[in-house]
Amino acid sequence: MTREPPAFDAAFRDKLALLLAWRRDVRRFRPDPVAQALIDELLDLAQLAPSVGNSQPWRIVSVESPQKRAAIRANFERCNADALAAQCGERAALYARLKLAGLDAAPVQLAVFCDRSTTQGHGLGMRTMPEMLDYSVVGMIASLWLAARAAGLGLGWISILDPAAAARDLGTPAEYKLIAYLCLGWPVEEHDDPELVRHGWQNRTAAGRRTMIV
Repeated sequence: MTREPPAFDAAFRDKLALLLAWRRDVRRFRPDPVAQALIDELLDLAQLAPSVGNSQPWRIVSVESPQKRAAIRANFERCNADALAAQCGERAALYARLKLAGLDAAPVQLAVFCDRSTTQGHGLGMRTMPEMLDYSVVGMIASLWLAARAAGLGLGWISILDPAAAARDLGTPAEYKLIAYLCLGWPVEEHDDPELVRHGWQNRTAAGRRTMIV
């Protein structure tokens, strides 16, 4: 069905730019609960994300049991200790001061997997680049991140994990590949600059630094 596209005026584009600027990785959460209806609404919006062949390969596990959360927390501690040991000098001291996860306070924790065995999409667009399934899941996460921020929620993406151990601890099927472990909740504080910039780890660079003309 053909529909007239909406007009995204300058005011909307300005708001979108603000949303992108305030979409920060959040590690400090208030313990206040998040209504399940809001989480369901955000996940419904995230389903609108593009996916290769319309495969929608994302599989979301809501991690709620204390035992499962404790296993993920232990996983993070092991991996974080290894990451710290790989740093040296002043960089190691700075790393040790960084807050890199919100596992202790985030009321909502979602493990997001890619179902590598999905038949949805009939393989379209995946023959030469099967990793497009993973990228599709990342696109969904980006959509969820923006939707969460627009609703006032913060989201943190924890990558300092052993994915195989996390999958075992969560009991997911063998064909599921962990893409992200996400913490969601109401932020303790709001910032429009990345935490790693604020604490001196790494500044952002201009777009031209990553653009090549051929």
